[in-house]
Amino acid sequence: MIRAAIVFFLVAAIAVAVVALTGEPGAASLDWMGWRVEMTAAAAALLTLFAALLATILWRGLLWVVEAPRRAARARAEAKRKQGVEALSRGFLAVAAGDGSEARRLAQKAADLAQDAPALIRVLAAQAAEAAGDHVAARSAYNAMLGFPEMRLAGLRGLMQTALAEGDKALALKHAETAYGLAKTARWAWRALLEARLEAGDWKAALDLVQGALDRKIVPPLVAERARAALLAASAASLEESDDPKALAQALDFAAQAARLKPDFAPGVVMAARLLAADGKAAKAGSLIEAAWKLSPHPALWLAYRDLKTNETPKLRATRLAALANLKPEARESRLLKVESALIGGDPVAARAAARLLPEEELTARAAGLMSRVAYANGEPDEARAWIARGAAAPQEADWSDLDPEGRAFAYAQGDWARLAVSYAETGELIHPRFERRERAMSELPELPSAYVESTPFVRAAETGGALMPIPDDPGVFDPTAVMDGGPDGEPGGPGPRRNTASRRRLASGPRAAK
Repeated sequence: MIRAAIVFFLVAAIAVAVVALTGEPGAASLDWMGWRVEMTAAAAALLTLFAALLATILWRGLLWVVEAPRRAARARAEAKRKQGVEALSRGFLAVAAGDGSEARRLAQKAADLAQDAPALIRVLAAQAAEAAGDHVAARSAYNAMLGFPEMRLAGLRGLMQTALAEGDKALALKHAETAYGLAKTARWAWRALLEARLEAGDWKAALDLVQGALDRKIVPPLVAERARAALLAASAASLEESDDPKALAQALDFAAQAARLKPDFAPGVVMAARLLAADGKAAKAGSLIEAAWKLSPHPALWLAYRDLKTNETPKLRATRLAALANLKPEARESRLLKVESALIGGDPVAARAAARLLPEEELTARAAGLMSRVAYANGEPDEARAWIARGAAAPQEADWSDLDPEGRAFAYAQGDWARLAVSYAETGELIHPRFERRERAMSELPELPSAYVESTPFVRAAETGGALMPIPDDPGVFDPTAVMDGGPDGEPGGPGPRRNTASRRRLASGPRAAK
């Protein structure tokens, strides 16, 4: 303000000086107590301005002296506030670092300094007690927070975490339920309730929670849709083995809902197809699998599709499977299925031709087993054994490992369904329990006769005086054309002698009862 006054007076003084210099100074006189002063009007104006400026400066100086104690108090309060904020910041950093003792010291210091932030002080005190492992003090601090409406959710979450740390899941669930009833957007409370329902296998309650989360906009529609599909499939799985017709009808309804929600969700589609086939609706089951194959081919889908009919010849079955593969011919599973269908139909030449179209990739046990069966079907047991040797050292495929030794797909336990609901909802990807637990799965490598028999290409090469070509055994990048050329000029070898097909893998066997 003083600077503004000085500027104003300087401008006024300049204006008066300019008027005086123009030759119109004017006249001014003052009679006071016998004194008479005469001067020009410009001089009188300048004196008046400077007197006013001096009076203003003196007045402001007096006020500054009078307000000095208050100003010092404000400065001390500001310094204390800054120290309190620093103590809070360092306290929360100590909690994040897991230094409980330092966090508690800083929480006490912040309580003495930052009295204008009681909420932050209470949160820091509670978290510092947690970091120090003092659950009693932490629980007391969180309970104290429940008395403040704006801190109640934070207190409930802290009490839930404390109860979980003490192993009291029932009490933790109670706190989560209270918090979920208080706030519409308490995602942590919803997640805690959902995990508890999944752990207990309460699929209906979990479905209600997912719908509630969608209504409250806690989760996006896509996540809710995936979660509902997985939970409906889990509900169907829990009823599928029942002998009660009503339970089986309910299982079919759950599986059909899962397939409608996510037509590319293989567990739901396979389960719905199994139940539909058992109910005499094989055509509807086939349409369901075909729609799923167009979206996302999965090995369990074609196995379920194969088992829909059990009274057909191998050639008719092969034709039906080839038609399924042609629904999405560019997919890897479709190319593998074309090889499988040719083997099932007893056409080794077509199987070899289809194998040449497989994409080059890292060799897996499944691919090696398939190539071994193709070689054996073409009368080349040595080559088949070489593929088996390569497959023994090759990694398994996670998708394929979800088939148990009896060929039943997605035979998940309750805990597996719970994990699947969370994983599939969040990422859209399936879990593979058998693969993760290294459990026994369907055999990926065929069983061949142990007796040594020379393959047709070797005999042909010996008869023509050609050199015997060694079979590659490097389990590196899978090249389906590397060892599939039978003749010396690259022509495919003819089919070998008929052999006992009972030693073949089950997937290439004849019809069997639907699962």
